[in-house]
Amino acid sequence: MDFSSLAKPVSLQWVVSLQWVCITQRFLLVFENAMQRVLADGDRRKSNRLGAFVDQLQSQGRYTFSRDEAIHVLGVSLIAFQAAARRLAEKGRLVSPRQGFYVIVPPEYSAAGTPPPSWFVDDFMKFLGHRYYVGLLTAAALHGAAHQQPQEFQVVTDFPTRSAAAGRARLRFFVKRGLEKTPTVQKKTETGAMIVSTPEATALDLVRYADSLGDLTRVARVLAELSEAMQPEILASLAQRERRLPLIQRLGYLLEVIGRREHAEPLAQLVAHSRPRHTSLNPSAGVEGLQPDPRWRLYPNEQVEVEE
Repeated sequence: MDFSSLAKPVSLQWVVSLQWVCITQRFLLVFENAMQRVLADGDRRKSNRLGAFVDQLQSQGRYTFSRDEAIHVLGVSLIAFQAAARRLAEKGRLVSPRQGFYVIVPPEYSAAGTPPPSWFVDDFMKFLGHRYYVGLLTAAALHGAAHQQPQEFQVVTDFPTRSAAAGRARLRFFVKRGLEKTPTVQKKTETGAMIVSTPEATALDLVRYADSLGDLTRVARVLAELSEAMQPEILASLAQRERRLPLIQRLGYLLEVIGRREHAEPLAQLVAHSRPRHTSLNPSAGVEGLQPDPRWRLYPNEQVEVEE
């Protein structure tokens, strides 16, 4: 074997080239590490800026903000904001029920992952750009019918809206035509106010959306408690403006079943005067073999169990 080639001297140019490659690679490695530190420091500063912004809002009693607002105030890019918001969300400081809308989570609600929906529902609906009112089982509970506590925060709106989740809270939306005609009241919250249907309007809605709330027994039990906040003359006036006689027939029948005759009587007079077509208590069930209730002109095709 010829080892003579190994003994050849290495050229100076090759050595210099090798040294230059090593120096260049070392420089690039140092530069890359330095840039990573700079970017990390920048991310931390941006995250801290968003954190300071969140703290400032909370100190002012605000618990919501939009992505566009934060970007404008902080003067950061969309990517930088999203990265900072993601880090705060991972720490449980923020929750986003819809893309672009953020809710601040105070420490006392960290376990639930969100403050109560009443704190942010008004701002949330303004962000979505839809009319709304808090209704159905949630409104009934706010008016004192707390026996059947809803597992979701129920909102009636004028536009189809998918459900939203924030921490453990879930907001469910129901669409209603002519929503602006529904009587409402302002209910104070810890962060301002929200729009809630009146007790009488809530009663009509409970029957209107009964299929989505469970069986009529549940609706009747809520009505039994809600009726304590209802005024018969206001209910009768609202029912007359409603002009949906099947809805009035069903509500009147249920009020009578639960023993609220003072609320049912004005509705019975309206039915007697209008003489509507016979309808069924449960529109999705059959009426074969049943005799209609003559007072309400209604087929009682679902058994309603009233608590003693």
